[in-house]
Amino acid sequence: MKIVQIITGLNNGGAEAVLFRLITSQQLHDIEHHVISLMDRGIYGDRLVQAGVSVHTLNFPRGRVTAIGLLALYRLLRQIHPDVVQTWMYHSDLIGGLIARLAGNNSVAWGIRHANFDTAHNSRTTLFLMRLCAILSSWIPRKIVSCSAQATRLHQAIGYRSDKFVNIANGYNLKHLQPDAHARRNVRVKLGINENAFVLGMVARFDAQKDHVNLVQSLSQLKQNGVPFTCLLIGNGMNKDNETLRGWLDTAGVAENVLLLGPRDDIPALMNAMDVHVLSSLGEAFPNVLAEAMACGTPCVTTDVGDAAVIVGEHGWVVPPQNPSALAQGLMQAFSSWQRGASLWTARQVSCRSHIMENFSLELMCERYRQVWQACMHPSR
Repeated sequence: MKIVQIITGLNNGGAEAVLFRLITSQQLHDIEHHVISLMDRGIYGDRLVQAGVSVHTLNFPRGRVTAIGLLALYRLLRQIHPDVVQTWMYHSDLIGGLIARLAGNNSVAWGIRHANFDTAHNSRTTLFLMRLCAILSSWIPRKIVSCSAQATRLHQAIGYRSDKFVNIANGYNLKHLQPDAHARRNVRVKLGINENAFVLGMVARFDAQKDHVNLVQSLSQLKQNGVPFTCLLIGNGMNKDNETLRGWLDTAGVAENVLLLGPRDDIPALMNAMDVHVLSSLGEAFPNVLAEAMACGTPCVTTDVGDAAVIVGEHGWVVPPQNPSALAQGLMQAFSSWQRGASLWTARQVSCRSHIMENFSLELMCERYRQVWQACMHPSR
């Protein structure tokens, strides 16, 4: 098969990471992949090229579509002549899907990776594209790949063609995500954290959907309840230049408990350095960080968003979103469990990793995508 993957951009994000893992996996080495970014190469473009993948950029300005870019996309699709066009997220679903059909390719698979339609936390453009894609879902795609059951239900409810959906949970390379006592020690030494300290952490960019206000307020309650902790905040915007975040931390009285580490490329090591990973989001589809943390043997406390409860299962703590008291209570329960002793905590860590290995492997995700692409090529079978 020859597959064209069309994505909005190739910067650091959940969809981009899944795309990279998918098309560089050994399990799909027999497929010829071409990646088209509507914007630029981001951080994954060069990595894909190094892995032998053809990468094309259309250089659309952020939030804008250009006639030159659309023409370039049309010509690329005519030139490559793929068996299937796989698109990722609303902008790519609409633009990539339409141009693919105009270029004569009817084998289009859309990608859905959003599970929060809250008007207060989504741009008008995003909500408009979502509704427009619902109307066009009867014509453009042959299959619609959703990364979460929650996302599927929400999109079907607003008019997406129900019979075209296929749920494919994200899969992970578990050789790169695993318990690592050496990495744990190294990170803690470099950050000046005692080996026996209780360490929380959250890997997430500074974004309204991640609801860092919820996290900060819950940390304030945790401190008021006498829990000694250090919290690592990692991701874009998680640095001292973020005056808004620093203001929240100062007001909550937890600035001295929080280390702002910014974007990092050693996430598995940081996951290992944590005792608990927390996710405070008000909206997610399939939050990768939970599965990544659990693959490293790190239990999670998460808000009940998207498929978070499915990922965590009975191995962590799930609380209502936008409720700092509930999140603080979940963190208190995690701390109490951690305090009970090493043997019980080790058993929980082992169960976390086993759950991810059994349900969210890279191999399983790759096989499901192959089946979708084959179904797009041969819709009558």
